[in-house]
Amino acid sequence: MDLEIRICKQDDFPSIFKLLKTLWADFDLNFEDLQAVYFKAIQSENQKLIVGTIKGQILGFCSLTIKNNLWLAGNLGHVDEIVVDESFRGQGIGKKLMERITEIAKENSCKRIEFDSAFHRKNAHGFYKSIGYENRAYLFSKTLN
Repeated sequence: MDLEIRICKQDDFPSIFKLLKTLWADFDLNFEDLQAVYFKAIQSENQKLIVGTIKGQILGFCSLTIKNNLWLAGNLGHVDEIVVDESFRGQGIGKKLMERITEIAKENSCKRIEFDSAFHRKNAHGFYKSIGYENRAYLFSKTLN
């Protein structure tokens, strides 16, 4: 497998949108709304977006937000999304994406990297544990109108 991990470009979005539709299959995603958020993210100093490609085909996507954090007295990297094309899962693409996003977090002086994952994503939880992550907290959220 000749996997390339690279920084996202604007014209990657249609392929990334297809991946996000598999990640959030229960939601009716709006292409234009997500594209606007994506374009803002790739221009941000605090957001880092990467893709995994084989022969130019985007098969995986991962995004990181870097934030100043008082608890850590420094930067915290938060993985916002990680998704691999369903037909290519189990081939190491997710692991390579997480390795590269961890390098990016370190390059940006992050002291810790973390993310949240829905309760029903049992396979993903096993993957995260296999690459050295621990389940150390609950995530609480509230929708704002």
